[in-house]
Amino acid sequence: MSEKRNIFLSVLYEIKLGFNQVILWLAIKLGLVKSILIIPFEGFGNDKEILLVGRVIRDNRIGTSTPNDSIWKNIGRMQRRFMSTVIPNVQVKAVFQGNEYFAKTDEEGYFEFKIHPKKPIHLGNRWQKIDLTLMDQVIKNQGEVNALGDVFLPVGTIEYGIISDVDDTIIPTGAMRLLEMLKTTFAKNAFTRVPFAGVAAFYKALQNGTDGVESNPFFYVSSSPWNLYDFLHELLSIHYLPKGPLMLRDIGLSRTELISGSHSEHKLKQIRQILSTYLNFPFMLIGDSGQDDPKIYLQVVKEFPGRIMMIFIRDVHPSRHAFVEEVKVELKELGVNMLLVKNSIEASQYALERGWILPEDMKEIIEGKIQDEKGGK
Repeated sequence: MSEKRNIFLSVLYEIKLGFNQVILWLAIKLGLVKSILIIPFEGFGNDKEILLVGRVIRDNRIGTSTPNDSIWKNIGRMQRRFMSTVIPNVQVKAVFQGNEYFAKTDEEGYFEFKIHPKKPIHLGNRWQKIDLTLMDQVIKNQGEVNALGDVFLPVGTIEYGIISDVDDTIIPTGAMRLLEMLKTTFAKNAFTRVPFAGVAAFYKALQNGTDGVESNPFFYVSSSPWNLYDFLHELLSIHYLPKGPLMLRDIGLSRTELISGSHSEHKLKQIRQILSTYLNFPFMLIGDSGQDDPKIYLQVVKEFPGRIMMIFIRDVHPSRHAFVEEVKVELKELGVNMLLVKNSIEASQYALERGWILPEDMKEIIEGKIQDEKGGK
């Protein structure tokens, strides 16, 4: 049965690729593709390897959001995100600190650079720029297609890193209720999707740590599709959440899966990569009780003993309490505490008592939560 299923999926995937190629060819022939975009996703690395992933697509002219955008405008913009035309099998050049590197986009338009610097990296600041250029001509009168990619590199004193989920951890999504999640995703934008009260101030305090310097890195690991990258990136910026790599996933049909990769597999893979890249400092994990975050984080603790200093889980529904408590007991036996919290104040108070954030930042978190609840920044 499994072999027949794989054959069926492989055939289905080839049909999908063929269809995409025809659509792209027609769009180019009819002059519907006016410009091409390189979309780099924020990367990260250390002094030995830098990882930068991105995608080459037709410019779908999404633009930026405003607080006054109508529901229909939001729906139209979200539709364009999911109807993107990808550009496969084209070469992208990356230039980092004077050295050139090349990568080719795959069948879904993704490219990946694993850069091993030929000489020591100049660590001037935490975020370094990588120049990207499309080397192939896709359409007539294309002109130069360029982009700047950001990569995080560890600079200065880092007390701990933070790996955070996004949906129902930072922003209410209703991931446990499909219709609510779809309505929220399509009808709202980065301004009207408001984070949980106090989250931005709490995350800022964690970024500052105990020395008041913005040096503790954030990584956002979500099961949302890459199509939502620009939306989530805009949301983090608008609501003053710490900058950090957004690690999403491709959820389309693959040769072996009807929906590529499971929620748990994706998160585990990305967290493993982060922890394997940064061996010199511990991490906090932040998630919610709505899906499998507690179980995923338990597996991380088992695989990386001594690397996880704390787990915070946002309480999204009473029906999940028994599940969380069960995982909590197992984590306790492994020497890691997991705290189920109703809001950012509870998590912040715990962090303050453990000496992980500053007292003055606790005041900012309380004020920030009050301000957020009033609907203003």
